[in-house]
Amino acid sequence: MTRLNGERFALNPDLVERVEGHPDTVVFLVDGTKYVVSETVEEVLVEIREYRASILATAYEMDRGTYRSPLQSTADDGHAAVVPFPAREER
Repeated sequence: MTRLNGERFALNPDLVERVEGHPDTVVFLVDGTKYVVSETVEEVLVEIREYRASILATAYEMDRGTYRSPLQSTADDGHAAVVPFPAREER
């Protein structure tokens, strides 16, 4: 997100209660905190949707053992090493 003074900051989208345009866009968090941002209401909503979609996509890749994190150290083949969780046993 971007404050009106141009300062960039990260916002936890799981804490967003609502977003309103007054004409300035105001993001309200569940704890009552308000942030006035330069993005439009639609831009904020798109960012939240993209963040949540990226979480699901990463979980999908991790479940199939194809996830490659750019932050992990690389193995000899130049790819990140990921150890998948063991499959759940049915009871």
